[in-house]
Amino acid sequence: MTEAATTLLAAPEAGPDVAAFRAAMGRFPTGVTLLTQGSGDDAIVMTLNSLTSVSLDPLLLLVSVKADGRMRPRVARAGSFAVNILAEAQLDLSTLFCRPDRPEGALAMRRLGAVPGVTGNAVLPSAAAWFECELHSEHVAGDHALLIGRVVALEAGVDARRPLVFHQGGYSRLPEAS
Repeated sequence: MTEAATTLLAAPEAGPDVAAFRAAMGRFPTGVTLLTQGSGDDAIVMTLNSLTSVSLDPLLLLVSVKADGRMRPRVARAGSFAVNILAEAQLDLSTLFCRPDRPEGALAMRRLGAVPGVTGNAVLPSAAAWFECELHSEHVAGDHALLIGRVVALEAGVDARRPLVFHQGGYSRLPEAS
């Protein structure tokens, strides 16, 4: 048996550490989104890459946020949120809204070029796509909360903007379609 195989077999006893977990998850490329709650002076925004389609009947999606973060109680109180899939050209928005001191309120709305959607949450007409959701359920999982939203409105974009991609700790691009 090789040393690598022995290490792999021994790992469950010791348990993987956080650094190994992050490195392994970094091998999985994800899209980059902005999660919004509220609009106008009441808007809050955060960069997020945990977006998963859950169900087609009903239309459900899942996002994951810090259980003790700012976003979770706002979504729970309002009962809704929006997810905006960023396009390649929106890398600057991704980096701006992942900072702890990210803009909020009217300043965030202006910076995003956002408008209020049908749920009252900010949507970005310039995004590759966006979804507006009513909160369907919430589940605490470790240090995060899984927010499952029922999609009530969406825009898939008519010009096929290429999505912003995050992979191995940095931004990446999809190859041109053949």
